[in-house]
Amino acid sequence: MLSNPPDRPPLGIIGFGAFGRLMATHLRRWFHLYAYDPAATAMPDGVERADLATVAHCSVVVLATPVGQFEGVIRQISPHLRPGTLVLDVGSVKVMPAEIMLRCLPAHVEVVATHPLFGPQSAAEGLAGLKIALCPLRGGGGLRVAAFLRHCLGLTVIVTTPEAHDRDAAMVQGLTHLIAKVLVQMEPLPSRMTTRSFDLLLRAIDMVRYDAPEVFEAIERANPYAASVRRRFFDLAAALDDRM
Repeated sequence: MLSNPPDRPPLGIIGFGAFGRLMATHLRRWFHLYAYDPAATAMPDGVERADLATVAHCSVVVLATPVGQFEGVIRQISPHLRPGTLVLDVGSVKVMPAEIMLRCLPAHVEVVATHPLFGPQSAAEGLAGLKIALCPLRGGGGLRVAAFLRHCLGLTVIVTTPEAHDRDAAMVQGLTHLIAKVLVQMEPLPSRMTTRSFDLLLRAIDMVRYDAPEVFEAIERANPYAASVRRRFFDLAAALDDRM
């Protein structure tokens, strides 16, 4: 049973890993937060641990689960979602989750796909000015979400489609994580005699080095455009190596 202050509507987070905790830090001012994650340890202040049915009964439900668990979780929560509930995801890919949400969620809920283009490391100094991709899928919730993200959290909102998002993300995220994975395997890297450009490269590596393995898997395997970007990158690198 939900019991919330009248000025703070209930928001449920399903999947309370590093990004779930980051969300909670910035959303607890605006919402009464409930979280479901069997693997999570003690909840931080302002977040109430709840079972899946209770979380799904909130007026806003945020899915922060790995892509591999996505459809199963949606099927579990669907019977508990009330008419008018706003369901969002925060995954790194959008085509697959959007298709699953539209196919599996009941018609009486509103659906918005989002991708915060930042993580706990890049948001360490706050959210203001950081970017988030937003794909309205069903109902009018997209406009309300965009307004909240802009005016309350200070985010730069990029309204797009799942297909356009994944095309750009295949290069923006796919190459960043791919290069970081390779350079981490080349460690130890120089840290004293470095150039400014190399320092920026090291900083970029540190921003993604501690991401959960599921994030890399989703970016490289669940994005339908990632394989072609990888092939082009390696082909161009091989051609350059041949010229050397």
